[in-house]
Parts: sequence; structure tokens; C-alpha cells
Amino acid sequence: MTALILPLIAGAVVGLTLGALGGGGSVLAVPALIYLLGFTPAAATTASLVIVTATSLAALYAHARTGHVRWKAGAAFAAAGILPAAAAGAAATHMPQAVLTLAFATTAILAGLHMLRPADTGRPGSGDVRPAKAAAAGVGLGTLTGLLGVGGGFLVVPALVTVLAFEMEAAVGTSLLIITANSLASLATRSSAAVSLDWALIGPFIATAILGARDGKRLASKVSGPRLQRMFAVALLAVAVFMVADAMV
Repeated sequence: MTALILPLIAGAVVGLTLGALGGGGSVLAVPALIYLLGFTPAAATTASLVIVTATSLAALYAHARTGHVRWKAGAAFAAAGILPAAAAGAAATHMPQAVLTLAFATTAILAGLHMLRPADTGRPGSGDVRPAKAAAAGVGLGTLTGLLGVGGGFLVVPALVTVLAFEMEAAVGTSLLIITANSLASLATRSSAAVSLDWALIGPFIATAILGARDGKRLASKVSGPRLQRMFAVALLAVAVFMVADAMV
């Protein structure tokens, strides 16, 4: 019973984050799996993709019911990123873990700092799809998803806000569609590793993550977009600093 407490708590936190912010789930899941549950870095990244895929699907359903998913733009991002995510996922197995950790932390710091910038009030959240920009951003995000073993929501949300001028609520909802597609593509290259995972720990983790995502959706409906954006940025920076410090030890 005691062994189940940590995955249950960690899953709830990851789900709450993903449901409320549309990303950050794997940013928290990977450290939790490594430092709390004893997974190796390679197993943690694969397990994180399984967890985030399941949780993203649950959160996507909740956001879709409230009309906060822009399906056309999300499909454009996802379609552009699926093949790069799969290719990068295969390449990541041949790269040193320390290099991947530092690359991930650096990217998270840049995204967090960008999200802390004041919102551009001169650009309303029209959500108009700009195909070329959406495709270019989708390729880049898919590559990073596969390379770093994360869902990519912490990159998708700022991309949707800046590239397509989405309001924060729509960016959060649409990011979940993209996270699911990219995670599935990356998992396709890690199927053999997924079979050997400790499902006795991952199962409870997923269950509470899904429940937490529902609560996160309700939290998102009660908190203003700019405040959510600041919370998202602070969480990114905190995790990134921790990962840099750990990698440098």
C-alpha cells in the first residue's frame, strides 16, 4: 500500500498541471519517475509519454466539450510534427542522457522566459490559421517532442499564443490535441521499451493523473488567461533550474 502512495500523488499533480495548463505534465512526470519511483532516465521518458498520452486524451475531451479546442490549427501542427517526432525519438536512443537533459532544461528556460513577457494586447486571439507558420512550428515541436521524450505542451502553448495569436484558453485546449499526436508518434519508436515498464506503478499514476486533469480543467475555467500563463512560466523555470543543477552534479 505504501508503495502506491507516491505514484498516486505524483499522478494527481501531473494531471492537475496538464489539465489546467495544457502542458508541463511530462516536465513533472519525468523527474517524479526518476527521483520518486526509481525509474532509469530511459525508462522514465518512455513511461512519461505513456502517462501523458493517456492524460492528454482525458483532458482533451474535457476541453473539447467547452469549445476550447481549435481542431483545424491543432491538426496542422500535429500533422507537421508526427514524422519528425518519430524520427527524433529513434535518434534520441543514441544520445547521452546528460546532453538530452541539458537540452530539455535550456528549452524550458527559454519558453518560460518568453511566457513571462507581457501579453501583446494589440493582437487579439483570433485563432486564424497561418499554414506555413503552423507547419514550421509543428515540425520543430515534433522534433523536440521525440528527442526529449516529452509531450511538448510547454512549447506548444507559447507557440500557439505567439504564432497563431490564440487566447490562452484556446491554446491550452488545442495543445492537448498536439501533445497526444506527438506522444503517440514518439511512442511508436519506443514500443519495445514500453513493454518492460513497471506497470504496477504506471497504472495508478495514470489513474490519478486522469482524475487530476479533470480538476485541472475546472481550475483553468476559474483563473484568468494571463495568470495561467504566469503560473505556467514559473513552473517551467523551477523545473528547468532543478534539472540543470542535477545534471551538473
